[in-house]
Amino acid sequence: MAVTLSGGILSRRAFVASSLAVLAGCGASVDSNGVGGQGAAQIDARVKATRDYLASNFPGTVDLESRAAGVLIMPLVTEAGFGLGGGYGRGALLIKGVTVDYYAAAKASFGLQIGAQQYGHALYFMNDAALARFRQGSGWAAGADLRYATPKEGAAVGRDTTEIGAPVEAFVFAQQGLIAGATLSGLKYTRIIP
Repeated sequence: MAVTLSGGILSRRAFVASSLAVLAGCGASVDSNGVGGQGAAQIDARVKATRDYLASNFPGTVDLESRAAGVLIMPLVTEAGFGLGGGYGRGALLIKGVTVDYYAAAKASFGLQIGAQQYGHALYFMNDAALARFRQGSGWAAGADLRYATPKEGAAVGRDTTEIGAPVEAFVFAQQGLIAGATLSGLKYTRIIP
């Protein structure tokens, strides 16, 4: 697949490379996302700190996690764009509070965009079938089966989820930066070995 920009053709590889260059150029700290860091121990420490943060600031997430078949915690995703854009982060999948796999989330985009942002998010898989689809896929993309819970829902987020029946509950938090709104649309999750 090629992307046409201003009469020229840009290959997918060049597009991804450009997106990563944009991330680096916008001052995004690559090590803050665990790249080149100390692997699993660093991701585990960040996931634990994130779970503690969620429990303290959004108590309903504790109930939500207890009802979920599994939860993917992504402590930090960094996105940046200036025409071409991209995003990256690493996290862990927990089942009954135990880490079973590590994942990277990546995104590439183009269009009218300028700025950078960082945010954390958690995906709560509310049934075994949703969790199995996620784990068995070679690269799971965030899609229409997500229901977004907002930080404004706070303590009530866990109680409403089982009544709504969404297979995956997404909770985006701690957004900082210049891009308006954090959405998981376009993120692709891939299992990694840190």
